[in-house]
Formats: sequence, structure tokens, C-alpha cells
Amino acid sequence: MFDYKIVAHEENGHFWSSCPDIPEAHSAGDTLEELLENAVEGITLAMSIYVERRQPIPYSTDRGDHHVRLPGVTVAKALLWNMLVKTNKTRADLAEMLSISPVAAGRLVDFEHSSKLESIENALALFGLRLQITGVESYAVGTPKIVYPGMEP
Repeated sequence: MFDYKIVAHEENGHFWSSCPDIPEAHSAGDTLEELLENAVEGITLAMSIYVERRQPIPYSTDRGDHHVRLPGVTVAKALLWNMLVKTNKTRADLAEMLSISPVAAGRLVDFEHSSKLESIENALALFGLRLQITGVESYAVGTPKIVYPGMEP
């Protein structure tokens, strides 16, 4: 759903990326590994643009060369944001529904703010959704290595 792929481009010994599913997402790096690590931040920042524009965040379509897996909290925030857009609810509506401050509700869909997963789960429950976390192999044979931010795969 939010397991994006990027296209890596090499120019003059440096790398930059594009993301077919989120055209606003770009990243760069001196190596392919650095590029893939930076792509997580590039995609996450691009998601903020969709929130600013009050547009749904696109789902992934498996177009591209290299997998970029986003942190679970980021995926949960994207799900919550898309539910707000789909149901024509605002952050103020979310605050009222959860009986929390508008600032706290805004942080639940702010990709640059840390949120507790359980808080996002509570908000998703209002829309009849729950998170299901499944452990999977970090990469399958024959596919590029998946990079997790801050962790060695």
C-alpha cells in the first residue's frame, strides 16, 4: 500500500531518485545505499505536500527499481490522512471526534512530528480501521535489498 519503489539515476558519480507514485519525492546520495536511505525522508516530506494541499496520498503501484519501506508510524499516518480526505473530515473534526486539542490532532497527520502508534490506532478505529502488523523477510531473492532507516538490514 505504501511500500514505494524509486528509480535511481546516476550522474557524474552521484545518485538521485524519482518516485513514479509520488512525483514530488526526490532524494540524492553519493552512493546507491545512501540514496536509498535518503529516499525514506524524501518520500515522507513529499507526503506532507499532499497534506498541505488536502489531497490523498497516492498508494504504491510497484513501479520503479528499488524498494523503499516507510516506518510503521508513517504508514499509519498516511492511512489516517487518506481516511480524513475520503470522509471529508478536517483535523478539527478529528480533534472533536477524539476529544483532544486541535494541535494534538494535527500532529497525528504531521509527518515531521513523532506520534505514538497507539494514538494513531485510536484515530483509525473511528473510521473502522485497525492496523495489522506482520513480520516479513527484509527482501526476497532476486530483488534489491530493502533499506530501513537507522537499521542495518
